[in-house]
Amino acid sequence: MLKPVLHPHFAARRFVLHLIGGSALAALPALAAATASIGQPAPDFSASTAEGRTLELKSLRGKTVVLEWTNHDCPYVKKHYRSGNIPQQQQEAAAQGVVWLQIISSAPGTQGHVDGATALRLNTERSAKPAAVLLDPSGQIGRLYGARTTPHLYVIAPDGRLAYAGGIDSIPSARDEDIARADQFVRLALADLRAGKPVGRSSSQAYGCSIKYASNS
Repeated sequence: MLKPVLHPHFAARRFVLHLIGGSALAALPALAAATASIGQPAPDFSASTAEGRTLELKSLRGKTVVLEWTNHDCPYVKKHYRSGNIPQQQQEAAAQGVVWLQIISSAPGTQGHVDGATALRLNTERSAKPAAVLLDPSGQIGRLYGARTTPHLYVIAPDGRLAYAGGIDSIPSARDEDIARADQFVRLALADLRAGKPVGRSSSQAYGCSIKYASNS
């Protein structure tokens, strides 16, 4: 069974997370120290998009940016796309001028790894509306941010500082019915930034499937 992983800021090396039908104990995988910290400048990066363009984070300065780590085969990701939760939030964000970027850090030969054409097809099938899909097969960007799970969300304020990191919501489950009663942390963070206020909750537990990084990255 795929086991959830918590964000390193909120867990020791082991944690207990209640899942469907019981609980599971999981060890956090080894991950190089990240440079992304709340309130500090978000690490810059350059990545290839699914269409083959190059996108640099610094080119988006002045805009609010959402980074969403994803793996289409992860049950937790499937929940948020099957229910329409993430596609709806992507569309809301776009209407507000927010740049929502999907990032795929699964290594070649691992679960979730796809080429650009497949990533675009999957988004069409799921009615997903990110501004772009970034391909990170080496895991360089994921490790830079300390991303551990799919989904794992980061919100970058217009001034380039990291404003939020963690889960998309407050209920770590793969059940669609839990979405309606969960606090939607990313949506709330975006609302605070739009209102010119400090983000009320700048961090939370990230839950989902562990990112399938390349072993040599």
